[in-house]
Amino acid sequence: MGTIGRTSTNNIARTPTTGTTPATTAKPATPVAAKPANTVKDGFDAKATNSAVRTAAPAAVFTAPAGAKDKAYDGKIMGKGGQAFDASTPLSQIPAYEPKGGVKQPGTIIYVNGMMTDKGGQETTMQAIADKTGQKTIGIHNSTEGFFKDLGQCVTDKMDKGKNPAVDTLADSLYTELKAGRDVHLMAHSQGGLITSRALNDVAKRLRIEDGLSPAQVQEKLGKVSVETFGAAAATYPDGPKYVHYVNDKDPVPGLFGLGTSGKGPLDLIKHAGKDAKIHYFSEKSIFSGAHNINDTYLNQRVPFDQARAGNF
Repeated sequence: MGTIGRTSTNNIARTPTTGTTPATTAKPATPVAAKPANTVKDGFDAKATNSAVRTAAPAAVFTAPAGAKDKAYDGKIMGKGGQAFDASTPLSQIPAYEPKGGVKQPGTIIYVNGMMTDKGGQETTMQAIADKTGQKTIGIHNSTEGFFKDLGQCVTDKMDKGKNPAVDTLADSLYTELKAGRDVHLMAHSQGGLITSRALNDVAKRLRIEDGLSPAQVQEKLGKVSVETFGAAAATYPDGPKYVHYVNDKDPVPGLFGLGTSGKGPLDLIKHAGKDAKIHYFSEKSIFSGAHNINDTYLNQRVPFDQARAGNF
């Protein structure tokens, strides 16, 4: 995600081939200093010990046509103030939501929302995540088209079938960051967990097929990814990333479609949280009073990532 400086060369006056006019001395080219490469290791924000200077602002914010529905933002990268950017925009150029009390932790979190969440709803959660974690936060938008269409997309995501722009954007962003040697911190809620699982599997395949890495090397590469899921609808995750999963026993989404509950569930035989994953089970509210809500339920259970990885919830 670093930028490469371009060297320009001045035109050189040509020497006449006849007459007594002395040859014109070529004016030496003036080199333009290359911009520093982005060497950030734990994200893509600026002015931290192991972060690089932020690159120039994006050329333009994506603007949906007048009257466009939420679908117009599907797979777009979301920044501060609800600004949307094309999927190809370098993550270092996305203006992040910042904690209201000031940034307290380095790195930038990428958040993927669940079904039935429009652009405005994701914006609210991104600010809530920034405030809870003390970190900058950006997002990849999983658009909504209503309950039944969203549910249908969840089914195809579950089967790893069909095109989902949010999956493609996340997978491309992850691959770019990992190829550059940078760490990535993901958060996902509900269908966002399915999208994250599917994108991680896509990246693993790409690392094997395009880069020729062995299974062990793929896992090592994916080890630079930290993942936190909240009430996720995914039952399996590839090995390699560092996982922390939050599951509310009163939430039917992970209970029926995800990692199950603290008791026995229908997916116990096939679920795989990822190697060395930590799962925090808790019991709060009901499906009718916000058991699946990320802002008011799941984020209240969230503890700092390293603390969670140590099993201290």
